[in-house]
Amino acid sequence: MIQILAITGPIYMAIALGYATTRGGLFTRADMRVFGQFVIRLALPAMLFNALSQRQIGEILNPSYVLAYLAGTLALLGLCLVWGKRSGLSATDSVVAAMGMTCSNSSFVGYPILLLMVAPVAAVALALNMLVENVLVIPLLLALAERSRGKGGHWTVVVGQTLKRLAINPIIIALVAGLLVSVMRWQLPEPVLRAVNLFALSSAGLSLFVIGGTLVGLPLGGMGRQIMPIAFGKLVLHPLAVLAAALVLPWLGMAALAPQLRLAAVLLAAVPMMSIYPILAQSYGREDLGAAALLVTTVVSFFSLSGLLLLIA
Repeated sequence: MIQILAITGPIYMAIALGYATTRGGLFTRADMRVFGQFVIRLALPAMLFNALSQRQIGEILNPSYVLAYLAGTLALLGLCLVWGKRSGLSATDSVVAAMGMTCSNSSFVGYPILLLMVAPVAAVALALNMLVENVLVIPLLLALAERSRGKGGHWTVVVGQTLKRLAINPIIIALVAGLLVSVMRWQLPEPVLRAVNLFALSSAGLSLFVIGGTLVGLPLGGMGRQIMPIAFGKLVLHPLAVLAAALVLPWLGMAALAPQLRLAAVLLAAVPMMSIYPILAQSYGREDLGAAALLVTTVVSFFSLSGLLLLIA
């Protein structure tokens, strides 16, 4: 157990430090937004580009990983929508709950965990998750949310706008640039690589710090009955669904996932939901639920992730 805490402890200590310094007034939540923008626009893209550009293309493009993670995520999404309907939730509330269950905080929480558990494949797994989440899952969820509000045909516009935003997203640009360098087998100048690496090294610690700071002031408001199914779906059902999909792959004639990549997929599915979840939920009038679910899921994830690591250790 001490070995497990040695892995999860530093991660949640960094989150706690971000919370404590923001709560104590050393930083503000506005500062966290600035730090978060630094991670999303510079540090994380630099890390992804650095990792992909220095690998062979065969190591990066892994259809089995993409299919396993996507299939597990879509299965849970469908299950959530059925559960919401049977529980009497509105179509919009069901989609908002599905967002919380299926969209992981891969970059801010997942990647630091991968660095400690499966460092050789951490960057590749993160890059593949970025593609699945940003190009497929999130546009689908936004389209479903708009459709649930009865705006006939408008969901196609939402998907189109989302894809346009992705085209100028620094993370997507870094992914494409890294893949291009890998395919062309270009050797970048050493000063350029060192500069990129300087930014890349700052991504893990700062991202965790930002998560802690953004948790300050989030409401709970007696929403336990609404929050707990979302937290359970995210921390328990999502990794189970991804694991099941990965194990089924050989039966479908697909190549089996390497053990480290399978573990990476399960770990990324087991982390809390993305930090922008309350912002997405705000568009549908459910920002309090989104913020409360983010807070509870992040706190509970310390125990669930520690338990998961204990099982696989």
